[in-house]
Amino acid sequence: MRLHTERSRPEPWRERRAKVRHAWTVPFVRLEYGLEWVAYALSNWKFLEVLEYLSSLGVLIAVIFYFAEAGDRMKQKHYQAWQVINSAQGKGGNGGRIEALEELNTDKVSLIGVDLSSAFLRGVRLKKASLARANFNAADAREATMEGANLPYADLRSANLRGARLKNASLQGSTLDGADFTGAELAEADLTGASLEDADFRNADLEGMKWGQLASVKGLNVYGVKDAPAGFVDWVIAHGGVRKKEE
Repeated sequence: MRLHTERSRPEPWRERRAKVRHAWTVPFVRLEYGLEWVAYALSNWKFLEVLEYLSSLGVLIAVIFYFAEAGDRMKQKHYQAWQVINSAQGKGGNGGRIEALEELNTDKVSLIGVDLSSAFLRGVRLKKASLARANFNAADAREATMEGANLPYADLRSANLRGARLKNASLQGSTLDGADFTGAELAEADLTGASLEDADFRNADLEGMKWGQLASVKGLNVYGVKDAPAGFVDWVIAHGGVRKKEE
């Protein structure tokens, strides 16, 4: 920002006129000379100097208020995101929910108990999201990224999670009945106590997956699963699971 500075008094017109080489430029030089006097007079007017300092002060105050109100703006942004999610509750389609969910998760807002039943969430990115007891019933979350997400006791019945990335996700005690995990990444995921009745794990990556105390695996399709934990496939088949190439 340019601060107010006092100007030097213009030289006498006689000296300035003597420097002019061409007579036809005299009117222009005279005009410029007059403007120099105006600028000189204004530069010595303290009122303008005060106005300039007040302008600088105004900018500083605006910056202070901007940062002071940052918390309120964040709350307003989160409120609007929740409005989008809640107004579309139980409805199909996207309805802006993907962007709203990603925004809230980026700001580390808890999504515990969120109702996303029947929502179209293909490709949603919810890494390390807090989604305990969330409702994904019949949601389309194909190719979603939920690595490290916390989903204990969530409802994923009939959800489409084909190609989803759920590495390190916690699905303890969750209901995955009828869910489609074809080609999904479940490496190191925790499915302890989950219900997998009629779920589809075809070609899913199960390396390091935790699977103790499963509630039900009746009808669970484990055809082509990759790097399954030792004994998992045999246990599933022995408890009502299937190994079918096509449903």
